[in-house]
Amino acid sequence: MKPLFVLLVSTAWTLTGAQHYYQGLMDYLENRLLAIEDGMQLWHQQSHRYHAEMLDFGKLTAEVVEGLKNEHGALLRDLEGAGVRVDRAEREMDFVEARTSPRACAARADKVVEQEAWGLEESRGEEEEEEAWEELTSRVSDCVEILSGIRSVKILKRAGGPKGMWTRDPRSSTVYVFNGTSGDAIYQFNSVRDFSRSAGVSGSRTVRLPSEWSGPGGAVYNGYLYYVTQEGDADVRVVKYDLLSGSVADVAMFPAESRAGVYGLNPETVADLAADDEGLWLLFAPSDDGPNIGLAKMDAATLDIERIWDTRCPRENAEAAFVVCGTVYVVYNTRLASRSRVQCVFDVNDVVVSEEAPLLYFPRRYGAHASLKYNPEERQLYGWDDGYQIIYRLIMKRKLLA
Repeated sequence: MKPLFVLLVSTAWTLTGAQHYYQGLMDYLENRLLAIEDGMQLWHQQSHRYHAEMLDFGKLTAEVVEGLKNEHGALLRDLEGAGVRVDRAEREMDFVEARTSPRACAARADKVVEQEAWGLEESRGEEEEEEAWEELTSRVSDCVEILSGIRSVKILKRAGGPKGMWTRDPRSSTVYVFNGTSGDAIYQFNSVRDFSRSAGVSGSRTVRLPSEWSGPGGAVYNGYLYYVTQEGDADVRVVKYDLLSGSVADVAMFPAESRAGVYGLNPETVADLAADDEGLWLLFAPSDDGPNIGLAKMDAATLDIERIWDTRCPRENAEAAFVVCGTVYVVYNTRLASRSRVQCVFDVNDVVVSEEAPLLYFPRRYGAHASLKYNPEERQLYGWDDGYQIIYRLIMKRKLLA
C-alpha cells in the first residue's frame, strides 16, 4: 500500500511540474507574439510616414522637373535668338567687308584694261611706254581677276573622316574624293549631284593608285590626277596619273628637301597642289624650320619647276590655301577652331599685296578646313571641314591699278 502511495505522490508532483513548464512556455510565446505585434505596428506607422514623405518628395520633384523644363525651353529660345543674331551679325560683317575692303594695288596698264579704254597721258615719253610694255610681258599670270568675297555657301553633305579632300575636274563634271590623310585609292563620281546622293564616300568607281598618296593636297587638272607621295624614308615626289588610261604619266622629285607640313594646323599636308586658270602650282615648306610658305609654278605637262617664290605668308596657324589667277590666298585659324579667314595674299606679279587685299572671312561652320580646292570654270571653292563637304561660290573683280 505504501509503495502505491509513493507512486501517486510522485506522479502528482510530475504533473504539477509539467503544468508549470507548459504555462511558462505559453507565457513566453505570448510575450514574443505581443512584441512582434508591437514591431509590426511600429513598422506600419513608419511605412505610412515614409509613404507620405515619398508622395511629398514626388510632388516636389515633379515641380522642380517642370520648372527645369520651362527654364530649358526659355534657354533654348534664347540660344536660337542668339544664333539668329550671330548669323545676322556675320552677314552684316561680310557685307561691310565686301563694301569697305581696301582696293588692291595694281599698275596702270591693268586699270586701262578694266576701263576698256586706252588713254595714256601726253606727258609720258616713249621710254615710259617701253617700260610699261616690258612689265606686262614679264608677268607670270595674265589673269586680271582678284577674289572679292563669298557669294554663297552650300553644305553638300557629311561623309568620311574629319580630314580629306574633294574636287572637280575643271574640264568635266567628274568629282574625285580623297578620304583621310593617306591611302592608295580615291573615289570617283560622275557629278556633284551623284556625290550628294551617295550614302558615303564610296563612289561609282574606285581608282586604285600605283603608290600611296600622302596628305589631302592633290589636284585634278585636264584629265590628270596630281598627287604627293612619300613612302617610308624615300624622298617626296609629285606623281602625274592619267585617269583615262590608268597609268603613271610622269613623276617629279620634290623641289625642296623639307618634309615638314606646309600648313601649321594641318601637318599631314606635306605639299599642296593647286590648279587655276594659269596652270599648276605647288605650295610647300622650303625647309623644316622655315617660317614661310613656298610657291612653285609647275609645267602641267612635264612637271618641270618653272619658278619658285617665297610668299612671305607664315606657315604658323595656316590651315589651307588656294590659288586664283596666280594669286595665293592663305587661310588661317586658331588651335581652338574659330572663324577661318584669308589673312595673307601673295601675287606672283607683285600687283596685289596682303596689306591692300580684301580681308575675307569664311562663314562660321564646324571646325577648320582640311583642304580648299579652287575650280576656275565654276569660280567655286570645294572645302572639307570636319567631315563636311562645302561649296563656296566666290565673287571676283578685276585687279585695280594705281
